[in-house]
Amino acid sequence: MTKQERRSKGLYKLSKRFKAEAAKVNPNAEYEPTAALELVKATSSTKFDGTIDIAVRLGVDPRQGDQVVRGTTDLPHGTGKSQRVAVFAKGPAAEAASAAGADEVGADDLITKIQNGWRDFDVLVATPDMMPAVGKLGRTLGPRMPNPKSGTVTPNVAQVVNAIKKATRVAYRVEKGGIVHAPIGKSSFPAEQLQENMFTLLSALVKAKPSSAKGRYIKKITLSSSMGPGINVELSKATSVAEKA
Repeated sequence: MTKQERRSKGLYKLSKRFKAEAAKVNPNAEYEPTAALELVKATSSTKFDGTIDIAVRLGVDPRQGDQVVRGTTDLPHGTGKSQRVAVFAKGPAAEAASAAGADEVGADDLITKIQNGWRDFDVLVATPDMMPAVGKLGRTLGPRMPNPKSGTVTPNVAQVVNAIKKATRVAYRVEKGGIVHAPIGKSSFPAEQLQENMFTLLSALVKAKPSSAKGRYIKKITLSSSMGPGINVELSKATSVAEKA
């Protein structure tokens, strides 16, 4: 369930600010992509530079192992938010990760540190040779574990760390309800940059379509700013652009 759906069911207490912004949006309309992005910027009224999020409802059943949509993509204009990166690596790979700006680099010592409760990271990256040892953290870390499908198990740790620290890389994973949530930038970004980021992410989702998924794949696209109302994007144009990218 998206945050907009929870609000509609009365599961959120709506502030006067939110009600004022929501009044600018027709909840039953689908807005052309450019108009939707201009509107999501116009309804971002927080004192901080809010994040613009996209929620994409997919025609998949995540309960089926062959219909899990998961991966990463690099947004041309980044997300505007850097993340803390910890890397499991040894030797030259560890040196390369440190040079690329990793916040923490280690091998068995980093594994022990996490086992003892350390969690001062947003993303974990690992070289393939470290995964047999890192695997013992599976129950502790769950979905935060490095994973080849998300691009966080790689011999090119410096490249991945660099992309994450520059805030260009976005990881996506379909939730139980068939929805993918991801940031596509900040409310201070020009609408043109947000649009390029949005189409890049949608294109990645199209390319990640499971072969077993039948019927309409992208069912709904909603944009929202931090603490802002949801804005529905016109599907036909958005999907046609994404499919051509």
